[in-house]
Parts: sequence; structure tokens; C-alpha cells
Amino acid sequence: MIDGEFLSGTAQMISGACNMAGICDRHRLLLTSITRRLAVEYPVKMDDGTTVMIKGYRFQHCDARGPYKGGIRIAVNISEAEVAALSMLMSLKSAVLGLPYGGAKGGIVADKEKLSCAELEQVCRGYIRAIFPVIGPDTDIPAPDMNVSPEAMGWMMDEYERMTGRHVPQIVTGKPLVLGGSRGRVSAVAWGGVFLMEEIERRAKNHFRSYAIQGFGNVGGNLAKILAERNKPIVAVSDSKGGTYNENGLNISALARHKEKTGTVVGFNGGKDITNQDLLELDVDVLVPAARENQISERNADKINAKILLCLANGPINRQGSELLGIRDILVIPDILANGGGVVVSYLEWAQCRQGFAWRGSEVTQRLKDLMRFAYKNVSETSREYGKDLYNAAYILGVKNIVAAMKARSI
Repeated sequence: MIDGEFLSGTAQMISGACNMAGICDRHRLLLTSITRRLAVEYPVKMDDGTTVMIKGYRFQHCDARGPYKGGIRIAVNISEAEVAALSMLMSLKSAVLGLPYGGAKGGIVADKEKLSCAELEQVCRGYIRAIFPVIGPDTDIPAPDMNVSPEAMGWMMDEYERMTGRHVPQIVTGKPLVLGGSRGRVSAVAWGGVFLMEEIERRAKNHFRSYAIQGFGNVGGNLAKILAERNKPIVAVSDSKGGTYNENGLNISALARHKEKTGTVVGFNGGKDITNQDLLELDVDVLVPAARENQISERNADKINAKILLCLANGPINRQGSELLGIRDILVIPDILANGGGVVVSYLEWAQCRQGFAWRGSEVTQRLKDLMRFAYKNVSETSREYGKDLYNAAYILGVKNIVAAMKARSI
């Protein structure tokens, strides 16, 4: 039910942005539709000799601006509606950030925790064989998402190369450095969020200190580490099992060790156990949803007490929730802007692989910072032009940039 709400809410947000931007009905229809939906099933031989069938998806939304681009996630509860919505958001995100990409998304229905390393490798390789007809370095470039590591992307790249009989490092992004990956890719989403907050602080001439982070995986964990190094107190962190809170700030290094040892932040002796909902309601400067979609809506928006929402997860808040927060002067930095660091550095990796040249980490960092600041500037200008908040302005900017490409192609 939630996935259906996520898809319908995403389509409604795009449609509403089309209304505000004066987009015609034809282009509105194209933007709220999926160009290609590929659902596959493929066999994987398990360690015990048995064979199981794995379901997978690759949905492609719109390629008017360039090749499809989007992550692959592994989870037991992935649905077609979820993948469809995320592919739409990828199109908008790339358009907001000014990248030459369309949007796509992939999913593998499996429980990663129950797979051995050898089984996981076969799941990843089998997925590439199954979706091979619709991907390519100039057509659709997969990337990592939830539960997909750089090592897994390396397997996927290798499988594609085995099928084509040639080296094609630009077929995927987010792979290990030794295989043509880019420096800074693993922590790119977190750094993108940090650079946005720095720009917001600079413009507001104000420093926001206390943070609460929902999610302590790659994105939330890296963000917590970066903020801690900059002496920004993180008072609460949570994962799928619950959260931990310390009003004076958590020791992030100790919390990371606890998480690695126990598999959860719950039970950390440097904080008090709380629920995910408790975390969302904390009175902090910055609340960072960095977990799953549909965390904040009209059902709980009135309980949010943060000054700023930095949406690093995909679709963590819907339009109604954002509007209610706007009425209360809570600034919402939408996901299609806030978590763009991942696709920015994926773009930089793709460009490096096409050139056969690797940039230094400092070069990648500076390019990421420049692109995130430029995107924020464009969203802010759109906000002023249309008299809308940043959430609506980002969607308006995204649909306008995509439609401009459609018109240039006479679509």
C-alpha cells in the first residue's frame, strides 16, 4: 500500500509541478509515465546445490536529456511501484543538477543478509545477464543503491564485459577504484548534503548545529562521520531496528564500532534508546531522513520540530507533508536536490571512464561542491520566480529542464 502511495504521490508531484510551470498536457502525460518496464526472473545456484529463481526489475522513465541513469537496490520487499517512482525521481534529480541523464531504477528481490558472498555474486551477475538487452554505456548506466556495494558493481561490470567481449568500464558507476571507480563515490551523497548545508548557512549567515539522522548505513553513517569531524553535534541516529539519543551529542566513532559489532545502533551505552518516530520528532536544527521513502507525510508533519529537513533518502516526504511543514516555516531541502551527490559523482566517474583518465580526489570534491552549489542557486532562483518553496521549486525546475529537451527533440 505504501509503495502504491509513493508512486501515485510522485506522479501527483510531477503533475502539480507541470501545472505551476505551465507545461502542456502531452508533456505532462509523458513525464508521469514509464517508458520501459522490464521484469525478469533468472536462476541462481545456491551453495547447497539447489536452484532458486530471483526476481529483478529495470525501469526506464525518460531519456530526453541523455542516457538512462539510476541505482540498483537489493531487498526482499521491492515492488514495481517503488521502482517506477524511483525512476521518475532519478529523471528529475539529473535535470535539477544539470546532468545529461534520464532516469532509471533497478531492483533485485532478495535478502542480502541470507546470501553467502558466492551466492550474492551469482545474484548480481545473473541480474546483469537478465537486463543486458536494455543497458549500455550510452543507453542505461546502472549504479549502486541500497544493499549494493562497490564490489557488487565490479561483478556487474565484469559480467557485462564477459558478454560483450571487451572492456567497458563506463557501463556502471560506483565500482572499486581498481576497476575504474571514482574517488569520493562512496561518501558522495553525504558530502553533497554537507556542501548544501554550508551554502544554506552562508546565505542565511547562520550556523545550524544539532543534527538527528534517520539511517546509519552508507549515507547516514558517512554524514555522521563528516559532521562529527566538523564538531557538529549529532544528538540522535537510528536504523531499521530503532535509534539512540544523547542530548549532548553522540560519540560517532564509538557508535560505529557498536553498530559493526551488534548490527544496530540500539543498545549503545553512550545514548538512550528511542524509536524512529521519536527521532523524527526531536527538537533539532537539522533533521536528516537518510533511510527509506514515505517517512514524513500529512500524518505526522505536525509533530516535526526541526528547523530544516535535509532529505538524503529518496522520497522521504510527500507533497502534503512538505506543504504542512512550509506553513510552519520549516525549510525542506528536497531529495531531488539534497541527495544529488551520488549521481553527480557517478557522472564524474562515467566521464573519467570514457576519457580513460582518473582525477584526483580533490578535483572530484571541488567539482561536486561546484555542481551542488550551482543546483541550489538554480532552485533558489526558481523559488523566487514562481513564489514557491524549495520543494516545489526543485520539481518545477526539473520538469522544465526535461521538457526543454523534449521540445528541442520535437517530442
